[in-house]
This record gives sequence, structure tokens and C-alpha cells, in this order.
Amino acid sequence: MEMESRRRKRIAVFMAFGTKGDVHPVAALCGAFACDQRECNVFLVTHSAHEDLSSHLAALNVTYVPISSPPVLAVSGDEENQDEIDSFARKKKMIAKEHRQECVTVMEKIYGDGLSLKGDFVVINFFALEGWSLAELYGVPCVVAAPYVVPYSAPSSFERRFIEELPLLYKYLQQAPAGKVSWRDVLHWMWPLFTDDWGTWRSEDLRLSALPFTDPVTDVPSWHDRFPSPLLLYGFSEEVVECPGYWPSSIHVCGFWFPPAQWQFSCSKCRESYLSASLGHPRVAQELCSGHVDLLHFLASKEFPPPIFVGLSSIGSMGFMKNPQAFLRVLQSVSRGRSHRFVLFSGGYEPLNTAVQEIAAQTSTSKQDGSDRVSLFEDHLFYFSGSVPYDWLFPKCLAAIHHGGSGSTSAALRAGLPQVICPFMLDQFYWAQRMSWLGVAPEPLKRSQLLPDTNDASSIAEAAQALSEAIAHALIYEVKARASEIAARISHENGIGKAVKILNERVIQ
Repeated sequence: MEMESRRRKRIAVFMAFGTKGDVHPVAALCGAFACDQRECNVFLVTHSAHEDLSSHLAALNVTYVPISSPPVLAVSGDEENQDEIDSFARKKKMIAKEHRQECVTVMEKIYGDGLSLKGDFVVINFFALEGWSLAELYGVPCVVAAPYVVPYSAPSSFERRFIEELPLLYKYLQQAPAGKVSWRDVLHWMWPLFTDDWGTWRSEDLRLSALPFTDPVTDVPSWHDRFPSPLLLYGFSEEVVECPGYWPSSIHVCGFWFPPAQWQFSCSKCRESYLSASLGHPRVAQELCSGHVDLLHFLASKEFPPPIFVGLSSIGSMGFMKNPQAFLRVLQSVSRGRSHRFVLFSGGYEPLNTAVQEIAAQTSTSKQDGSDRVSLFEDHLFYFSGSVPYDWLFPKCLAAIHHGGSGSTSAALRAGLPQVICPFMLDQFYWAQRMSWLGVAPEPLKRSQLLPDTNDASSIAEAAQALSEAIAHALIYEVKARASEIAARISHENGIGKAVKILNERVIQ
């Protein structure tokens, strides 16, 4: 990141933190922008856990900049033990402090000692609010880009306390002219920036005013210098999400941001085979490598209906999967009762992999097909610890059972696939309810109906019954027809292309 010799070019910094579903869509937007704007130096700042993106981004002229903090930090041990809760809170605070310092260091290296140029900007997702203050520090515009509706809301007491403690700033925001930052922006997504947590960091570490839009010396609002309403790009479809009139006018709904398929292969040989097959190479007869052709055979079996996809992404690493054995027994019970087959993706969660290996060792009918895949329950469950593109996999499946992440939800919508959703946190509850309301999924499952905490027969039977009923609802004609209808509606959209166009028109020019 030696910028001094290249500073004639503008700088675009994309900063995205969180899990794969939080980061990959923004990374796809970053790559598309870099291809469109070759005269810019483009950077993606994200967790080192997403290092698999680095080679893909390098091919698109994007510099990958790793930050050592973990994408998620799960509570371990007894959640009701106050000592462990306090210890977790201290650890979280320490990691946050180190994370922010790394972000400061990274931006110093990117910008060096030079001044910002017209056309420089920073793009952040909702888990990279550091970027807002760092953009302010370097005097460049900050754009928000997110593949889901803002996943947090202000506490019920926030506005009352804001009025009591910051009456002048409240008046400044309420009386904002059209197109300028206003109270609507604060309520929609900016409110965390006005909390003590961010204020202390801004004033002590960055030497900025503790509160945005105020003078660093007097703390009085900048009446003479009204800031524009921040540009916010949403990576979802208006066919799926209603956009209410009370949203700030600077919000643009672009369409879903789907990462390139080649980014989503855990096996490099599968990636090469897929790309060759998609280009019509005459010597390539299959879309996966020979080492993973068993997955293709399971999906394309003529003896059974297509399997049902099951994937919970990072839910395990977040601490929600307490008993992987119980989860597997629920799937086994459903496969026995309804003759469904499942293709289960682990999301790289090691305890689930261990549970699969233990069941395989105890069952004579199980088959170890490779280091990253196992066939269980008389070939009714194919377990895969790697990854393949959803746009390749989902058209080969009957339905998708997932956690309601924006990536899984959008991929199932694009494939016209009925969904069964069990949400756990943040925007997942929104997507689960929204899919049910749209008619492409039944009512969301409760956590215990997919991931019971105990392995006793009663808990397994109760969960299996609920899951079986949800699957049955998802597979009725009306739901399948509705899923196909929405897939057709969004098929013409180019979400990333629209977002790049807006960046060019609103930020670069």
C-alpha cells in the first residue's frame, strides 16, 4: 500500500465487516467498481478471515487489506454465569479497541501524508461504522452499502434522551433543508454514531468532535455548513422489499448484489471445471472436479426427487448450535418420516463436522466420500463441509432450509426455490417474516424446531414434526408458483451495475 508514487489516482476504500453474507456482496460491488473505474486505486478493508477473496479481488485490480479481528465473537460456556458474561464483555471491548486502531493504521497507510483528492470516497457496511469517522478525518465522502435492511433500531428512549441532552443538535437535524442530513438519517441508521462508545473514540483517538456535525471546540452544530444526506445503497430488490416514504431520500434500492460464482467454490479444481464447462469447453463433461462428482450424482439421482438444501452458514460459529447431534437427528427423523433427502452444508462449523463423523463411525450404512463430505442415513443426507455457488446448487434442489441470511434468501429467490427459514438474529427475522408474507415460505420456525438443545426423543420428535410440516407447506403448488413468479420478476435486475452507476454519478463526478 505504498501510495506516494501513485497518488495521482483517486482512492476508493470499501470497508466491510461481519460474516460472509455481510462482506461478500460489498466485495462484489467493490470489484465491479474497480473494473469500471480503472483510474481509481480501490481497496477492500475487511477481516483476515475473508482472505479467500484476496486473489479474486487482485484479478479485478482491488487491493485486499486484512484486519485481524474475528467476523463474529460468540459467547462460550454458561450464558447465565455472570463471571463469564463479564469476561466476555471485557474481551469484546478489548477486541473492539484493537480493531479500531488497526482501521486507523490502515487508513494512514492508504492515504499516507497526502491530501484527499476530489473523487476520493469511503464505502462502509453497517458493521463498519469506524469508516464514517475515518472518512470525516480525511475529509472524504462516506457512502453506506448494505445487502439488507438496517439490522438494528434505536432504543425506544433514544429520541427523548437526544432532545434532553442535545437540544441544539436535535433542532439542527429536524430543521434540515431538503437533501441535507436530517433526523430521518439519524433514526434510520446513524443513531449509534451519537452514543458514548463512538464519541469517546472520535474525540480521544481521532481528535474529532465527539458528535458528528458539531464543532470540535464548542460542540455547537455546524449551522454554517450543512452536510448532505449520506448516500445509502441497498443491495436488494424493490420487488421484494417495500420502501416506505419516511425513508431518507438519499436511499437507493439497487437490486440484489450477487458475488461472482467463481468466488464461491472451496475447491479450486471444481472452480476450474465449472468455468470450463460454462464456457463450453469440449473436453469438460461435468461441472465439478472428479473428486466431488459424488455431490453431483447425489443431486442428479434419477431414483429420488431432488434433495432439500440445508445450510445455516455462520450460525454455529455464533454459538447458536449447542447440540449438533440433535440437529442431525432431527433431519434423520424427517427423512424417515417423509422420505426427503437433504444436502447439508456445514458453513465450516467444526463441532458439526465432528458430530457427523461420530454418527458415520457408528453407522454401517454411512459412506465417507472424502475429507469434506459424508453420506449418512442410508444416503438420505449428503454432508458437505465445503462450498459451491448457490446459483449452481439451488436449481438442483427442491427447497432451501436456512437461517434467513440475506445471501441465502436472495439466492433462493433468484432460483425460484421455496424456503423454510429459522431466524436467529438481526435482519434474519425480517427476511423470515418477509418471505412468509410474500408467500414463498411458511411461518418462520422457532429455534428449538430446528436446533433443539437436547438429544432426547421428545425434543427430536417435536422438532421433526414442526420441520416436516414446514417443508410440506413450502412444497405446495401455490408456494412453488409464487417463488417462480418472484424469480421471474427479479431476473432482469442488475443490482451491482445500478450501484456502480449511482457511485459514478453521485460521488465520482
